[in-house]
Amino acid sequence: MNFERIKEKLNILADAAKYDVSCSSSGSKRTNKNKGLGDSSGMGICHSYTEDGRCVSLLKILLTNHCIFDCAYCVTRKSNDIKRAAFKVQEVVDLTINFYRRNYIEGLFLSSGIFKNADYTMERLIAVAKKLREEENFNGYIHLKSIPGASDELMREAGLYSDRLSVNIEIPSEKGLKLLAPEKHRSDFIKPMQKVTNEIIQYKNEKKLIKSTPLYAPAGQSTQMIVGASGETDAEIMYTSAYFYKKFNLKRVYYSGYIPISYDQRLPSIGTEVPILRENRLYQTDWLLRFYGFDIRELLNKDHPNLDSDIDPKLSWALRNLDQFPININTAEKRMLARIPGLGMKSVGKILQARRFRKLNWEHLKLIGIAMNRAKYFMVCDSRVFETKDRTAAQIKGLILQESNSKFRKTFNNQLNLFDATSKLSV
Repeated sequence: MNFERIKEKLNILADAAKYDVSCSSSGSKRTNKNKGLGDSSGMGICHSYTEDGRCVSLLKILLTNHCIFDCAYCVTRKSNDIKRAAFKVQEVVDLTINFYRRNYIEGLFLSSGIFKNADYTMERLIAVAKKLREEENFNGYIHLKSIPGASDELMREAGLYSDRLSVNIEIPSEKGLKLLAPEKHRSDFIKPMQKVTNEIIQYKNEKKLIKSTPLYAPAGQSTQMIVGASGETDAEIMYTSAYFYKKFNLKRVYYSGYIPISYDQRLPSIGTEVPILRENRLYQTDWLLRFYGFDIRELLNKDHPNLDSDIDPKLSWALRNLDQFPININTAEKRMLARIPGLGMKSVGKILQARRFRKLNWEHLKLIGIAMNRAKYFMVCDSRVFETKDRTAAQIKGLILQESNSKFRKTFNNQLNLFDATSKLSV
């Protein structure tokens, strides 16, 4: 084995993979068996997080950065003058096993540019996963990035060897895709997604009847959208997400801010990167849809097409709907409690549990861990020390921002003082 060449490939193809953010290992329960290698449910080069918050290290690489397409937003597009490389199937298998034995990783995230055609590329991705499972007895986490346009037969086989599958839809709207990637069609992304969705349902049903039925993509499937490359509003992006969650039962949709990499008149100018705050607000909105019972039309619509940058989407919704507040902590149903700014779902659960034994007051809520600087403007309980009346949405927003800024300055000054004290001690 030419170790220098392998190292060079790894540098090139690991760097090319950094633009794919849809790298999560949550949801898989594959356990070690027959004294094999790895265990995707074990404790923990790329860091991902499971649903229970554990950090998992994954080898995240492309099989190749050669590509037959010329998508304007992609660093590996065929017209881009970059250094190209491609791994052999066995090289990826050896890297994964060697990195695992050294405790560098717990699994593999494998994507690829498209060379020759979709099926040829997908076959090679599957070959890596199959060798790891059957020849190396590897039971660690494997996430395969499905190739748009791959056949149903290959998508079915891919799910038998991987924990998660994903197909990046790349651009939120069809018009944006036509503008920036005219060689691609939205149907090429939809078809493999639909196949995986159907197979997951089928295998789950068969598993109920036949215990020996193999696992099929136990961590489900996900997708990723590039934000800011084609001018969609936040509403257009999140309506697309809501559709895919409902239609294909996705585990996650990831949002990747466009990073200008070269000049193209169809793209935003060089130096105008999408603010990380916009990504954060999209993820917060995504969370509200998945776990807090919000409908996308409540958060974004023709009157409110973009998310606020200075406040989170739940607070923004509450300020636009003050007629639904205040909410009584001691009597409100779970759905309404979850809509109070400052209350997470864990806090809602604690409130529901605690109020079975007594009426809750402000002191109880503080002990539970409620973010009172926000919540106090939207709720009442068994005491009224912090109750406010007759304030407008603008006044409440101003008070919350003022208190948040004050708390930030206090925390910053405390950290600065601690740094000074530590510096003096070290001298």
